[in-house]
Amino acid sequence: MSSAKAASKSDIDLRVEELQASVEGKPILKGVNLHVRGGEVHAIMGPNGSGKSTLANTLAGHPRYEVTGGRALLNGEDILSLEPDERAQRGLFLAFQYPVEVPGVTVANFLRQSLKGIRGTEMPFAEFRKKLLEMMELLEMDQSMAARYLNEGFSGGEKKRNEILQMSMLEPKLAIMDETDSGLDIDALKIVSNGVNKLRGPNIAIVVITHYQRILRYIEPDFVHVMVDGRIVRSGGKDLALALEEKGYEWIREAVSETARTGAK
Repeated sequence: MSSAKAASKSDIDLRVEELQASVEGKPILKGVNLHVRGGEVHAIMGPNGSGKSTLANTLAGHPRYEVTGGRALLNGEDILSLEPDERAQRGLFLAFQYPVEVPGVTVANFLRQSLKGIRGTEMPFAEFRKKLLEMMELLEMDQSMAARYLNEGFSGGEKKRNEILQMSMLEPKLAIMDETDSGLDIDALKIVSNGVNKLRGPNIAIVVITHYQRILRYIEPDFVHVMVDGRIVRSGGKDLALALEEKGYEWIREAVSETARTGAK
């Protein structure tokens, strides 16, 4: 099934409208507009400091990021007024660029409690274990990892695979992957991408945030957006990512500057 057909059967809809956000009083997002539907994969690319991770954290509800304008509607509800756990209950998931270690809490216990927090009820243990083992096999993760403390002593690849394991267990409506490819070797990147591809479908919308085109060789996006200076300045298909790989970001900056200059006239 093509993503276009999948999207037509989905009721998942994210609309970000003129979103503005600051960090410690410094404006970072300066009017972001984005529309993502279920069944679609959107890639957001851009140079360092363009606002990509700020967008992810603002949507997830990180307290360090202050919303100063605009709105973000998930299935018609503005989630910006909700607490982070309430956004998770609505179906939002963020895969971190730098997953944190949680000593004393096993992967399995963390996932079981996370599921309870989102669902409001505890999943029967037999059902939970069956699903966990299935997802770990999908991601080529050793079953012994379930008994290890969350991310403690994990390699970079293991941490990122664990993020995708969380995504597969929690079954979010909207999954935002913040530079999941950061620090991965090619083998780990392929495994993580394979896991994401198997989760694709009408019941999930995926936003992949990345500097580089390489992850998009394995997770093929339906749409590619380029952020510069806190705004999405260019959108297109996967060919846009290939152009960025070839030309870098400077040509986008120049094009934006030229448009602004001629528009001002």
